[in-house]
Amino acid sequence: MFSDCIIMAGGSGTRLWPASNAAKPKQFLTYCSKDSEKNMPSDGAYQTFFASALERGLAVLAADGRLIIIAAECYMPLVLAECARFGEEARRRMVLILEPEAKNTAAAIACGVKYVDMDGDRTILVLTSDHIIAPLEVFKINADVAYKTALNQDALVVFGIPPTKPETAYGYIEVAEHLAGAFKVASFREKPDKLTAERFLEAGGFYWNSGMFAFTSGFMLGEFARLAPDVFVPFDRLPPPSASAYTTESGLQILGAWAGLADAYRESKRVSFDYAIAERCAQTFMVAADFAWRDIGSWDEYAPLAGSNGAEVYEAGAESCFVDADIPVALCGVKDLIVVARSGKDGGTASVLVARKGETQRIREIVEQIREAGRTELL
Repeated sequence: MFSDCIIMAGGSGTRLWPASNAAKPKQFLTYCSKDSEKNMPSDGAYQTFFASALERGLAVLAADGRLIIIAAECYMPLVLAECARFGEEARRRMVLILEPEAKNTAAAIACGVKYVDMDGDRTILVLTSDHIIAPLEVFKINADVAYKTALNQDALVVFGIPPTKPETAYGYIEVAEHLAGAFKVASFREKPDKLTAERFLEAGGFYWNSGMFAFTSGFMLGEFARLAPDVFVPFDRLPPPSASAYTTESGLQILGAWAGLADAYRESKRVSFDYAIAERCAQTFMVAADFAWRDIGSWDEYAPLAGSNGAEVYEAGAESCFVDADIPVALCGVKDLIVVARSGKDGGTASVLVARKGETQRIREIVEQIREAGRTELL
């Protein structure tokens, strides 16, 4: 079992815009799934992506293990609301580190590793906060293999997802020989074009990169120093946080005044952990996932999981439409539409999406137009 789990809860993904926005990103949206994690502290079968990640993290920790949450200060109310759904004992094991600014995943992980390693060499699992993974018991089995591999091989361990189609939206992991429950990684591959993805699928030995990692803190500190000093050196200078750097809300420790942290983030290079470390690490293994994994990347995928969301909808001759709105919506004589409307009362800016089913991947084009128009407040 891991001594620490780092959950990255930053980011303001736009693939589920406008429900997912800078004020309330995807990880704080709810979903409904019949095969969702057992014992999830939720109302019925609904839970947020983030709360589901917390449940996974707690499930693989040792008895005295800690759950380190890294998120921007603006998301603190959302984090506190989700953590409050867990029991007092679980919340005592959680620490929220407030990021002064977004600097991609390498800086977030470097910050977490530095914090954890101040208590000596530890075993760390890094989890994403916006995926669906089930069942929990199978994930625990795979996580245990990753734990043993990271410890025994003194290596970085990644979780690979067996591909089910020639997907172009994910990076790929190419594997070599199989050793004691895990594969030696031969290479990481960038997001491929369609023909390359088809070749990967036909050849076998290629897996989707899940973005989840396991390692010991001592090994990772060495890799950061060797491969990405421009990311890690600013964090390596940080002193241990003083007692006064913490506050407590709803039973959760919040590290919001770590002396020097703002400087470390400002000076650290903006780069992903994959580019900075994973793709260049010489000692890397992969655990092939036996659990089901879904990265919900479009409204076409998300709509069936959103369930009845309480939207006030009036229809006259409408067929096969999905509505997610916090204002009343009326549909007349239309079919196969996805309508998402936000009034702005959640802290964002009022916006509406109307898309034909099967076309919601094109939201990325809309997002780019919004950026080019200088209307980033809509995102």
